[in-house]
Amino acid sequence: MKTAVMTASWSADLERCSLMCESLDRFLSGDWHHYILVEPRDVAAFKPLEGPRRTIVSETDLFPRWLRSFPDPSSFGRRRVWLSPFSVPLRGWHAQQIRRLALARHIDADMLLSIDSDVVMVCPYDPASMWVDGKMRMFRIDGGVSEAMSEHHAWLAHAGHLLGLPATVTPAHDYINTFIGWRADTARALLDHIEKTTGRNWVRALISSRAISECTIYGRFADEVLGGEGHAPSDQALCHMLWFRETYPETIEGLEIFMRDLRPDQVAVGVQSFVHHPISEIRRLAFSVTPQ
Repeated sequence: MKTAVMTASWSADLERCSLMCESLDRFLSGDWHHYILVEPRDVAAFKPLEGPRRTIVSETDLFPRWLRSFPDPSSFGRRRVWLSPFSVPLRGWHAQQIRRLALARHIDADMLLSIDSDVVMVCPYDPASMWVDGKMRMFRIDGGVSEAMSEHHAWLAHAGHLLGLPATVTPAHDYINTFIGWRADTARALLDHIEKTTGRNWVRALISSRAISECTIYGRFADEVLGGEGHAPSDQALCHMLWFRETYPETIEGLEIFMRDLRPDQVAVGVQSFVHHPISEIRRLAFSVTPQ
């Protein structure tokens, strides 16, 4: 199966993205090509990462002309803001999600494998193993969204609006992870469905709210519109993720404990950029993992 690996990144994550690319080149097998999706001003910085199996894509090739980034005056230009006639100002994490969804209409592949910049592969893996009898494994934690997870419920509600589904769903599943696959044909059908349901360009419909979770939108579409066709739900997270600073001590010993908690069925680790572990130590420990 042909896999388009996609990573939406930005200049502040260049060093982490470089490490992620090194780990893919070392451990990812099969028929794959990697697309790094960035805003125009970051293309030159990421160009050195390009190669036979990697392409840097500017968001200008993915976005409509009326959605563009500008310096954010509230941060004295240190950060960016995305402006359009059809939405309130958007932030970088919104733009990154739009890039990933948009790529579906620009590539020829069977699967879109989304891998975040802060992910590092630690053992060999062929994405073709996500396919079984024509179905693709879809990450899903059944009933994983509790009543207290208000942000997740906002994401579920916006997904419902885009897809012509109820705002709430019971049980509410969690589809979010940093190393997940989408069927490319399903992703394209999703964009077509949003346009048919809302009567608007899918980007314009998507940014009508800032409560955007592309994983939630895809998951609800696959489950509730397609009835699960072509997908095999699985709660197996391929990436062992450190989401919060409080989970492990922010020391070398804490990072070592985190690495030891890697399960045998996990092929990657991820450390959020706001968790203060040196990238050099993440690299050293990640590449010293012995497959179990």
